[in-house]
Amino acid sequence: MRTFRFLLISLFSLLALLAFAVPSQAATGKYVALGDSYASGTGAGNYSGGSCKRSANAYAQLWANSHAPSAFTFAACSGAVTADVLNNQVSAVTSDTALVTVEIGGNDAGFADVMITCNTSSDSTCVSRNNEAQNFARGTLPGRLDNVYNAIRARTSGQVIVVGYPRMYKLGGGCFGGLSDTKRSAINQSADVLASVVSGRAAAHGFRFLDGRSAFSGHEICASRPFWLHSISLSAIDESYHPTADGQNLGYFAALRGMTG
Repeated sequence: MRTFRFLLISLFSLLALLAFAVPSQAATGKYVALGDSYASGTGAGNYSGGSCKRSANAYAQLWANSHAPSAFTFAACSGAVTADVLNNQVSAVTSDTALVTVEIGGNDAGFADVMITCNTSSDSTCVSRNNEAQNFARGTLPGRLDNVYNAIRARTSGQVIVVGYPRMYKLGGGCFGGLSDTKRSAINQSADVLASVVSGRAAAHGFRFLDGRSAFSGHEICASRPFWLHSISLSAIDESYHPTADGQNLGYFAALRGMTG
């Protein structure tokens, strides 16, 4: 009996030690993060990766830090378009990849130029440029997204989460952003069109969609709560209209964690 009791106590002691040794979040399979500057974390600071501006505060890095994947490849790069994902990023996805996040399409549709135009031109010119971007998003972007999504699925049967972009502005009232409600509304309409196209193509491929509009709701530029997006910044122009560190963490990462656990 004493021998049995000793063995039982020893077993419980071993289990207790193992409980302290195992991380609170069990390790997952390989994770690959693809995409553009929103995915790389431009605007969130603490960069690596040279011109790709991969931030230690980006949602992909935060997810990897908290979930301890067996391997993590942070391939997203500032300025990327769909062709860059195909040529330079998707090769990181392999058959053992358990999770892929991909956020791409905004640069293809020219939304950086949209923001420049709306900051430097009239209301009517801003609306016209947004209409051009929206037409591109509806007509040309779906085929480009299909190429990316097909390439991902050909490489892995793992979970794929397509990440969408937020609306840029809260409408109504004054705002130091300097744009009229007409311009803000046109920009937000473009975000809605882009979300519709991206989510539609994601669903067609059986991928899940993380809606950036809901993730950032109440924290857009000109909202009464703290902004999770930078307005125009002359001192760091490439960070303009990108998520802040809080946007990456409290917006994107929180939503991603809600989808994956």
